[in-house]
Amino acid sequence: MHFAGGNRYSFQFLIPHLTGFDVIPLELPGRGKRLGEPLLKDFGQAAEDMFRQVKQKLSTAPFVFYGHSMGAYMALRASNLLEKEGRLPVALVVSGNAGPGLPGREKKRRHLLPREDFKEELKKIGGVPAEFLENDDLLNFFEPILRADFEIAEEHGMEDEPPTGAPLFALMGSEEENAGKIANWSRFTRSAFRSDILSGGHFFIQKHPQRVASVIRDCYTRTAFVQ
Repeated sequence: MHFAGGNRYSFQFLIPHLTGFDVIPLELPGRGKRLGEPLLKDFGQAAEDMFRQVKQKLSTAPFVFYGHSMGAYMALRASNLLEKEGRLPVALVVSGNAGPGLPGREKKRRHLLPREDFKEELKKIGGVPAEFLENDDLLNFFEPILRADFEIAEEHGMEDEPPTGAPLFALMGSEEENAGKIANWSRFTRSAFRSDILSGGHFFIQKHPQRVASVIRDCYTRTAFVQ
């Protein structure tokens, strides 16, 4: 489940390291193959959209959810919705944030910033090429998508989200804000919890595809949770 501004192609860098797995990338409306559909800005609606996609693609085989940044929130909500129907992922792998309801964290509303300030925030986060931010045509096209996703991520309302019954493995980059509070994710599982911090910023996953893939593989076999 992709990050803000992402789509079904956002995890292409991981697929070569997940041989033997059926990798199924999902995407929200308004981008990728769903470009003609209206953007969603409400977290609940976006999570329901992801959940519907999950249900359409589920087989009887065991499965793992993986979500980065905004996608991490989506994965947790989808896991809880699915649990109500009697199914659970083998594990939940989340990366790129320290989880909902982080104590003392000031709520950000970057989706409301003027364009120049919004561009500065994108530069800080990384993952967006500088030439992209300076190209008005590209920015005019992608800015509504980014703002819609930022609104979803920032207004998620998951502070009181119940914990999932699935084991949870959290990953963050060493340079990310709140990386030291990654254990906050432990509040959102009733099962085993593990975490790891890798070098890099918010898009550290692109520097460590082998490690991310190994976490997913180990979570699938549950060896990731063997102490």
